[in-house]
Amino acid sequence: MKIFITGSAGFIGYHLARRLLEDGHRVHGYDGMTAYYDVSLKRARLALLTPSISFSFTEAMLEDRTALEAAITSFAPDAVIHLAAQAGVRYSIEAPRTYLDSNLTGTFNLLEVLRQTGIEHLLFASTSSVYGGNEAVPFGETDRTDFPVSLYAATKKAGEAMSHAYAHLFGLPTTCFRFFTVYGPWGRPDMALFKFVSAIGRDEPIDVYGEGHMQRDFTYIDDLVEALVRLLPLPPVKGEPIQVPDSMDSLSPVAPWRSVNIGGGQPVGLLPFIDTVEAALGRKAKRTLMPMQQGDVQQTHAAPALLKALTGYAPETSVEVGVSAFVRWHFDYYGRPAN
Repeated sequence: MKIFITGSAGFIGYHLARRLLEDGHRVHGYDGMTAYYDVSLKRARLALLTPSISFSFTEAMLEDRTALEAAITSFAPDAVIHLAAQAGVRYSIEAPRTYLDSNLTGTFNLLEVLRQTGIEHLLFASTSSVYGGNEAVPFGETDRTDFPVSLYAATKKAGEAMSHAYAHLFGLPTTCFRFFTVYGPWGRPDMALFKFVSAIGRDEPIDVYGEGHMQRDFTYIDDLVEALVRLLPLPPVKGEPIQVPDSMDSLSPVAPWRSVNIGGGQPVGLLPFIDTVEAALGRKAKRTLMPMQQGDVQQTHAAPALLKALTGYAPETSVEVGVSAFVRWHFDYYGRPAN
């Protein structure tokens, strides 16, 4: 297939592009290389993709409608995987405008281009943050997502709603996949695991928010990529829901549109997670217990039944295995900490 990936120099985009290239697909990457975090890390990821003759790349912002349209029209993809976005719950409080520009205007531009060019399948990266203030767990795709507690979550909820409208109006087959705390090698420096490993390695204290009582359904990057690869050839078909044991399909009643959780359904407490990081590093953390931050939720917990019914797969890598893999990469890329 010919697959167009927005955010291809990002953490998830890089891993997904690499896997698709290994599987024999042609991939065109599109990334604005923004300075939200260290651009040299993005350049390093991109440098590992560019040697492939099956990979091509456009450096431009989603807000640049002309550049986006030119790249998609020239490549003529069979499918588009839309990963590019301004990420981060806490940063959405500091710089809200960037979320409107990227997550709303950028997604609108992409939808407008795709309704004109047409594709077999759009896969849109959403987030578990859309479940917001829901108290019932695990989170199921048909649960209400009407109570976002951060602007980031609100823009992702809006992106889901816009993509549904385009699926209904223009027959654009769309799967919205909701991430649950993705981590692994080449991860983002603003994520907790990256911060913990860096700080503990320098013998600096780490901030433990929610006084350590939070839980997260951590998803290892290779598990996420495997799920996406399996979802890729399964565009939703209007009027053709599937049977989901002990659950139900999220297929829209009026459009070829579906939302799917990508999470293993095995949440881990923050304090046991830090214990795992300490074990992988072979040193103890200096923990500073902090209150919950604005925009955070107490726990995330995916119901993976729909993903399993669709693909026969659900994330399964333990945090012990995943954290150890990240630590090895961190040592290789940044060097081992001094004793």
